[in-house]
Amino acid sequence: MYFWEILSWMLWAVVFISYLFALFAIITDLFRDRALNGWWKAVWIVFLIFLPFLTALVYLIARGGGMAERGQRAAADAEDSAPASLRELAGKSPSDEIAAASALLQAGTITQDEFALLKSKALA
Repeated sequence: MYFWEILSWMLWAVVFISYLFALFAIITDLFRDRALNGWWKAVWIVFLIFLPFLTALVYLIARGGGMAERGQRAAADAEDSAPASLRELAGKSPSDEIAAASALLQAGTITQDEFALLKSKALA
């Protein structure tokens, strides 16, 4: 008897956690969809609150195909924006830093020793 109670609790825990994953996926998809009006988004959220399982099931059946497309588009957008933001964070490349230091050396702003120090920092 005790074993079956534990097994039953585990089953319900898995069902509840699965529902939470579906709920968060639906809410994320709602706010990701640009074609859906704000009022329709609010209606879906209200129904998710008051009739959660039925609304989640209807949403997955009615808009499930679009969820995959919007998810793929969001992943592609994130992948495209990642290199640009990394380039901004990285700043100049080592060759750019060496070229800038070389220009300073030729202008007489820094000495040869300072140029060698900047070059070694850029290559490190």
